[in-house]
Order: sequence, then structure tokens, then C-alpha cells
Amino acid sequence: MPAAPVRSSTQEALPIEDIRDDLVILKDGSAALILQVNAINFSLLSEKEQDAIIYAYAGLLNSLNFSIQIMIRSQKKDITGYLSLLEKAKTSQENPLLKGLIDKYQVFIRETVTQAEILDKKFYLVIPFSALELGAGQAASTVLDQFLPKSKKTQKTLDVDRVVEKAKTSLEPKRDHLIRLLGRIGLVAQQLGTNELIRLFFRIYNPDAKIVDNALSKEYISPIIRDNRSETKK
Repeated sequence: MPAAPVRSSTQEALPIEDIRDDLVILKDGSAALILQVNAINFSLLSEKEQDAIIYAYAGLLNSLNFSIQIMIRSQKKDITGYLSLLEKAKTSQENPLLKGLIDKYQVFIRETVTQAEILDKKFYLVIPFSALELGAGQAASTVLDQFLPKSKKTQKTLDVDRVVEKAKTSLEPKRDHLIRLLGRIGLVAQQLGTNELIRLFFRIYNPDAKIVDNALSKEYISPIIRDNRSETKK
């Protein structure tokens, strides 16, 4: 007898259940709110300024009564667009001297990227919401469902609307508190919206995708990928 086909999907291996209302909802009933934080050039500051930031950061950490996660994402800098912009500027330039300077600058940029790997770093703060905050009964049923065989799993045990409601109530005051403390250090933090979260995780799980910006340029009001498991053949 021929082997039965494997009916599985990539989505089943991912921990994310949904991205909704600027939150990441996980399959175990937990959730997360993500802030993107700008960077400051610490090495250019004076010694007194560096000490002030260090003490302020220590005070920030000591003042927190909830957990946070710090994520630094490094990607190789893609300068293709920048080089194309320089090429257009050189083509439209009528002054031979300026055209020659642009050409030399293009060579310099290419050599710099070839000799040293240029990285684009982005900084994120993740504020988690535990499934235990949903209540003992809901949390237990949701977590246990993750360990059941596929044939015994319920069709849908997670009430996403309830998770979103509880998570927003818990996370929004923590977000505001953290943004205020970061502002004292001179850092600007901004919460990622739903579409920004979709773009972020798409890039994380599809690092080689070349058309991500074009593919994710529109606002999504319905699921990108539909679950066909509940459909029955007639």
C-alpha cells in the first residue's frame, strides 16, 4: 500500500496563533507587545554623559516589576537601492567634476561593503503576557492541548478575542511606563502596529525573500493564509 500523504503545514510548526490589535498572540494563550527603540551612539558621549545614561538605565531596570525581553536583530545592509540612487544622480549630472566625484564615491561604497560586512541593527523590547493571567482553567486547557496527539486536539481551544482583551488591559500600562522611563534616557520607543509586526515576522521566517516590501505594502484586514483543515470535501 502506498504511504499516506503527510497533511501538515508550516503554520502548525510556528508558535504564533494570530497577530491582531498590535499584539502577537501565541498558541499557548500567551501574547506579547513589541516596542522598537532607537539607538544612541554611546561612544561619542562624554564620560559624564555615559555615566548618567548607565545610572539611568540601572534605575530603569530596578524600577520594573514585570519582565521584559531585549532583542537585537542584525541584518546585512542591502545597499542596492542606495547605489541605484547614486547611479541616477550621476546620469542626470551635467557637471563632469561632480559626475567624477559621484563615480569615485560609488567605488568607495562598493569597496567598503566588500571589505567589511555592514550590518543594520534594530532594537526591540518585548513585553510578554502570560497565559496564566487568563485564569487557571483556560490556561491549563490551552497549554495541555499543545501536548495532545493531533487526532485528539480540539478544533479551536483558544479564545483569541478574550486573550486580546486581557492582554491589552495588562500590557498597555506596562508599555506606557516603559516608554516614559526610556524617554528619561533619551531613547524613543514606539509600539509596532499589526502590519509592522506582520512585516517583522515575515522577514524573520523568510530571510531570503526579495520582494517583502512589495508583498507587504498593503494594509491587511483578513488572514493572509487561510486554514483549510475545517473544509470538508463534497
